[in-house]
Amino acid sequence: MSGHGSPHASGPSPSRREPPSEGTNPLIRPSDRFETWIRRFLMLVLVLGLPAAALSAGLTAYESSIRTVQAQSAERQEVAARLTSDVKGVATDGEQRARVRWTDDNGKVRTGTTLVKSGTPEGATVPVWLDREGTITSPPMTTLAARTNGWFVGGMTAAGVVGGFFAARAGTHRVLDRRRYAQWDAEWDLVEPLWSARFRR
Repeated sequence: MSGHGSPHASGPSPSRREPPSEGTNPLIRPSDRFETWIRRFLMLVLVLGLPAAALSAGLTAYESSIRTVQAQSAERQEVAARLTSDVKGVATDGEQRARVRWTDDNGKVRTGTTLVKSGTPEGATVPVWLDREGTITSPPMTTLAARTNGWFVGGMTAAGVVGGFFAARAGTHRVLDRRRYAQWDAEWDLVEPLWSARFRR
């Protein structure tokens, strides 16, 4: 058998071509490269911006709530009042409005209404909160509520950043796809007459 026909014939073996890299691949369009860089940029913004935005928003909300806690605690005081009538019936939230009576710092007897647990008997002592004018108001915000508000705002900010990331990525892809389709249509308008002419010969 001739050595020329042998698969093991001597001679230089054909050189292997390395697969083209992303930068040299002729099939990669400029819009593909642009979209790749945009996605990398958005991912960088997500990785760096998500914790920064969430932490900043959460701390801002917490500090604002703490100032509210301090202001309300300084402006409001708790006093003991007595019910002037029985609280009968069962409310859906377990509390009903009832008349109460208390004595202010000047010794004057004051009356008002506040939420009292259902079933509380007349004459029972209940705590009420008063503002600077001596009017019944709601209890001041607690530190726990301020902390919860900070976590909530921080979490919502993080969710907003993630939502913005996916929206920006999807929007960029949609805009580039429209441009690609428009480019394909324009190129097909040039190629189609030449292509169709081959079958009319």
